[in-house]
Amino acid sequence: MATELDDDQRFSNEEVSSIVHECVDNAIGENSFSNEMASIWSSTIASACIANLNKLNKPYKYTMTCSIMQKNGAGVHSASSCYWDNSNDAVCSVQWENDTIRCIVNVFGFAL
Repeated sequence: MATELDDDQRFSNEEVSSIVHECVDNAIGENSFSNEMASIWSSTIASACIANLNKLNKPYKYTMTCSIMQKNGAGVHSASSCYWDNSNDAVCSVQWENDTIRCIVNVFGFAL
């Protein structure tokens, strides 16, 4: 088992959530859903999130998913499972939406 990290080095859901919201706002903003733009937006969000998370200089490797869908009343179900160190590793899930778009971002942090 890995040594538990100090509080200032731990994965912070608040920090991660703030970064994700900023990246999604910058990429999508108030745009309307566009099937052609969804892949561009998701790539832009993923790249920006990982770059900004790395700037935190915390001892983590990050992986993330970004799903963008049109808000049309359809449901969505998702599941994930990880085998990790419960004392240091973490996940932050963020749901963002505007009038026509729903974006779900999951960031997984794995302590080094």
